[in-house]
Amino acid sequence: MNKLDLPTPEQVRTVYQQGEEAVVALVNQLVQVITALEARVQALEDQLAKNSGNSSKPPSSDGLSKPRPHSLRESSGKPTGGQAGHLGHTLKAVEHPQSLRVHAVTTGQHCQASLEQVAASDYEKRQVFDVPPTRVEVTEHRAEIKTCPQCGTVNVGTFPAEVTQPVQYGRQLQAQAVYFNAYHFIPLERTAEIFDDLYQHPLTEAAVLQANTNVAQQIAPAVAAVKAQVTQADVAHFDESGLRVAGHLQWVHVASTDRLTYYATHSKRGTDAMNAIGILPNFKGTAVHDALRSYFQYPDATHSLCNGHLLRELQFITERYQQVWATDMTTLLLNIKHAIDEAQRHNQAHLTPEDLQTFVSRYEALVAQGLEANLAAAVTEPRVKRRGRVKQTPAKNLLDRLKAHPREVLAFMYNFRVPFDNNQAERDIRMVKLKQKVSGTFRTVAGADRFCQIRGYLSTARKNGQRAITALQAALAGTPFIPTTGSTQSAESG
Repeated sequence: MNKLDLPTPEQVRTVYQQGEEAVVALVNQLVQVITALEARVQALEDQLAKNSGNSSKPPSSDGLSKPRPHSLRESSGKPTGGQAGHLGHTLKAVEHPQSLRVHAVTTGQHCQASLEQVAASDYEKRQVFDVPPTRVEVTEHRAEIKTCPQCGTVNVGTFPAEVTQPVQYGRQLQAQAVYFNAYHFIPLERTAEIFDDLYQHPLTEAAVLQANTNVAQQIAPAVAAVKAQVTQADVAHFDESGLRVAGHLQWVHVASTDRLTYYATHSKRGTDAMNAIGILPNFKGTAVHDALRSYFQYPDATHSLCNGHLLRELQFITERYQQVWATDMTTLLLNIKHAIDEAQRHNQAHLTPEDLQTFVSRYEALVAQGLEANLAAAVTEPRVKRRGRVKQTPAKNLLDRLKAHPREVLAFMYNFRVPFDNNQAERDIRMVKLKQKVSGTFRTVAGADRFCQIRGYLSTARKNGQRAITALQAALAGTPFIPTTGSTQSAESG
């Protein structure tokens, strides 16, 4: 046989001469080869067919040929643009402008007579909103030195607490440097260039890094408070994603609510990292995640699976395998979500027992229907023996998960405080990925940790209605924003 286990013409003739049984054995062997090749082709085609709309792949992986959108959202029926009652942000004239420039009329347009001595009867007004030219202002602090005439003691005046060096940058400038670099993801070199262009003061990359370090030191109490509050939350979202640090793969983990964001980096993705971070081992609320096996190692938590992920996987199975159960499961999950939305609109705290039983029965029936349609779904390659679980089709893998975790899939149905999806964590972790996309990889582990601390602090401040620049200024003043302990359950993500 050749490398594909296909017989040569001479081998076929030899088998033919051996009789019917030999021919049947050869055909069976060829059928096995064809079956294995079909499975490999299917797997490769599945990989090519996956995109951000039907899998967990990020939109950036779609390339220039974006997939046709298959939005699962229903139309709200509202017209496009601003809705009734929306205040808007149109530029409007102010009553008291900071400066005034009068453009005089010196000559008449018709007869060219001089009008310099004629008083204006009225004014036509136009207002221009602009930023005045700014420069870095240097303030010299001088502490008086006086010698006491009575005892001869030399006395020196006291500098302000924040003035510690002979030459240093102030809070406002440091806050802006961190604001550009950590909040808006502008790389170090370009952040330094901004200060040169806007303020005529060239800033070094080392100065930007030092500003980041100063903020990270000052926000340590706020970061610790956020971690403690997330750990005590009724509902929290968890996710993780790869991160390139110093040329190696690291992982950034996020734990968040609608009010809190906590980031941490680790060399591992699973339980080693989660134990080291220290939130999940002590978490007793509902953990919303994407079904990574490591999350289920924490039995004290109640688990809820992201139905956004499930809908994309079901979309893929519908597109690639045309299995009816996947389409019907999509419809069922959306129907449950719609029923919950209606119940909440009528101030109901839960679905009726009859509705719950109907939805659960339908769910179980669809899983059974799918398993029956995928009885022979195991994909094996006879010539290659591998350790681990037997390889299966995407449909069978998803069905096994749906069968094993019905309560986790439908957690949002039993508890209205649990969201339908894990969009909160996905939005939060996207910010760290965006930083890497804009500025490149992190040079050091310490730099990645510092960025995650600052980003988590700013994200928490923004979720609580604080301006990012104000939160940075407060941190450098020694009074970082710390969210008050209160309800930390997650809001439903749209």
